[in-house]
Amino acid sequence: MTKNYKKVIAIIPAFNEEKVIRQVINDLKNFVDEIIVVDDGSTDKTKEIAESNGAIVYQHILNCGLGASLITGFKAALKRDADIVVTIDADGQHNPKDVPRLIKPILEDDADFVVGARNFNLKNTPFLRLIYNYLANFITWLLFRIKTKDSQSGLRAFNRLALEKIKIESGRMEISSEFFSEVKKNNLRINEIVIEPIYTKYSLSKGQSFFTGIKTLFRLLLNRIT
Repeated sequence: MTKNYKKVIAIIPAFNEEKVIRQVINDLKNFVDEIIVVDDGSTDKTKEIAESNGAIVYQHILNCGLGASLITGFKAALKRDADIVVTIDADGQHNPKDVPRLIKPILEDDADFVVGARNFNLKNTPFLRLIYNYLANFITWLLFRIKTKDSQSGLRAFNRLALEKIKIESGRMEISSEFFSEVKKNNLRINEIVIEPIYTKYSLSKGQSFFTGIKTLFRLLLNRIT
């Protein structure tokens, strides 16, 4: 660990995740110092379950989107003196045991931003999701000249420098690619570790559909050229 290390805070953006949020929080507790759940206008018991299991909850009255949830989480983490922030999806598709490997490049001062790149293959990933991921990675390279194996991964780590430098404007799914734009603009050091996604019927139902993903990429391209 570096001398300036203080705490690792995890941010979980969540929308109607009462079925799995307890398990995600409890599995994550051993690998971070604090957990922030951003309840993005849920109409179920996500907030109550998260609070009863020890998470710090920030709540949006309305559903504002992934980007808005992460912005809320980042601001909260900075106020709570985070040195490293980990983002993780609420649907259970990420293994919390990967967190130590994810933050290792930051602790060793080899990276400012680390992506948990999912090991996609036809055995563990629906075909349309594979196609979407390849398209998203290509567009990320085309727009920002950054090669990545998984531009849309929800498992990421940021050091405090990255948190302070990155300025996000998108409130929706475009935020995943926008991170790479900010990394490029601010000359931040990027690293990737390979992770195995945990796809279940539930987690697949929560992710954006192929056609919604294509709309997201189209908006990203449109925003870039206008």
